[in-house]
Amino acid sequence: MERQWWHNKAAYQIWPKSFYDSNGDGVGDLPGITAKLDYLKDLGVDIIWLSPVYQSPLADQGYDISDYQAIDPRFGTMEDMDRLLEEARKRDIRLVMDLVVNHCSDEHIWFKKAVEDPEGPYGQYFYFRKGKNGNPPCNWRGYFGGSAWSLVPGQSDLYYLHLFHEKQPDLNWENPALRREIYNMINWWLDKGVAGFRIDAIVNIKKDLAFRDYPADRPDGLSDCRRMLSEPGVAEGLGEFLEEMKRETFAPHKAFTVGEVFDTDPARLAEFIGPEGHFSTMFDFAPTCLGKDAQGWARAKQPTTTQYRDACFGSQRQAAGVGFLANIIENHDEPRGVSQYLPKDAQDSEQAKTCLATASVLLRGIPFLYQGQELGMTNTRFERIEDVDDVSTHGEYAACLALGLTEAQALDACAQYSRDNARTPVQWTDGENAGFTTGTPWIGVNPNYTRINAREQQARPDSVLNWYKKLLALRKDPRWEEALVWGDCEPVMEEEEGLMAYRRTGGGKTLLVVCNLSELPRSLALSGTIRQVLLNNQEGGPQPGFDRYAAQPWQAVVLELEQ
Repeated sequence: MERQWWHNKAAYQIWPKSFYDSNGDGVGDLPGITAKLDYLKDLGVDIIWLSPVYQSPLADQGYDISDYQAIDPRFGTMEDMDRLLEEARKRDIRLVMDLVVNHCSDEHIWFKKAVEDPEGPYGQYFYFRKGKNGNPPCNWRGYFGGSAWSLVPGQSDLYYLHLFHEKQPDLNWENPALRREIYNMINWWLDKGVAGFRIDAIVNIKKDLAFRDYPADRPDGLSDCRRMLSEPGVAEGLGEFLEEMKRETFAPHKAFTVGEVFDTDPARLAEFIGPEGHFSTMFDFAPTCLGKDAQGWARAKQPTTTQYRDACFGSQRQAAGVGFLANIIENHDEPRGVSQYLPKDAQDSEQAKTCLATASVLLRGIPFLYQGQELGMTNTRFERIEDVDDVSTHGEYAACLALGLTEAQALDACAQYSRDNARTPVQWTDGENAGFTTGTPWIGVNPNYTRINAREQQARPDSVLNWYKKLLALRKDPRWEEALVWGDCEPVMEEEEGLMAYRRTGGGKTLLVVCNLSELPRSLALSGTIRQVLLNNQEGGPQPGFDRYAAQPWQAVVLELEQ
């Protein structure tokens, strides 16, 4: 595999609205990000993935874009963006934007012109279809619940497709004129100095144009729109679009790209992240899919740490010899990782949090941290559904009620799985509003900020924050880089429940990562003699010269073994 500049980097996702507010209006902004670049550099971040800051009505928090080449005033100005790019460059940090091109906003000029003249050229930028027997064209359910079709404004039987929010009309990628508009926009940003893109919801750009009905899978009589994506021919057509986009934009700029790709056939992984793949990398969503249910959050179950391990190892095996995955514990669409993967009685344990961090960061692939993850931020608690901003959570709340749950039970489900758990403000200090803003935060701060915050952890050597610094520094250390970046990843001791252990080998070095993701102490026999202990999140444990040790609950160690 040809080595690329991004292979040995660490990435960090910023949700701008909740990162840091520089002007006291309660909303995070671009100057706020610039102000925290030194913090990110000290953490060990090389790539920032910036969630949408484009002009938007924020029906879906910026993933409904009304102007791709303008900054929303809530976040600042284009001059602020240029300064962020410049200051990041000074620190050798590259900026990756969010590319949202499956859909735009219904306030985009393209959609406004399409509504004015559905038969005109802009009507072909979207999927406009006649209804069927007084109903929408087909029974697809959108990702946020409800029909994926809404009436075109001013029309009585003409619908537009929106797989997400009704204010997010899907763009018709079958139209070459639309694709050319998108490619021009991508190149405009790359020419400005953006290093690449995280590519949102990209598997959805190819539709089954038959728009057929499928068997209902919930009491609402609708069928999950993802059923359509599995139709023969859809995946093949997707590849043609992605290759054209790469050829016209990414490849000439040598851009770094990370795809949001779900449900990929392992046999086709090379098409996405192989040496000639559509993208540089793609997220490993296998762990995030654990415990989910077609009926929604009402039937979801929290995964065990063994299931988490097995999902990670399954992905590692699939990607071996193919390419690099982007490894995540959490992101803006998921609950907080420590609240999702750790047992309830371990979610306040810093040792458990550092153990989970170690298990993920040192896998083969590119570690992607999400803001606040490095502090061990947890889920929050919503007392009322009115306290929830996220449109997806409101849809799931309604689905829970439809399945017979009480309002309290439905709220409990939302408290566990809501995307707003990841969108509460970053907890910088134990001061007012967690140091996020001098104004009123746009969404409530997690009350535990007085215990969990960056200022306290920066001053404490054994904090979660300082452990993440050690992990990222170890991965880049020239002595271990051959093993921890480009080397093989071999799972070991898989017969042990709740234990996640793997060997990283390369450059004549063998490292063993052992994470006891359980409350049980255990005696472990190793596959070799310990040469040295590189990291240990607890006192005691493995010693050089031995080939076994007693692993304590939630103990994480990184060992060099004798050859």
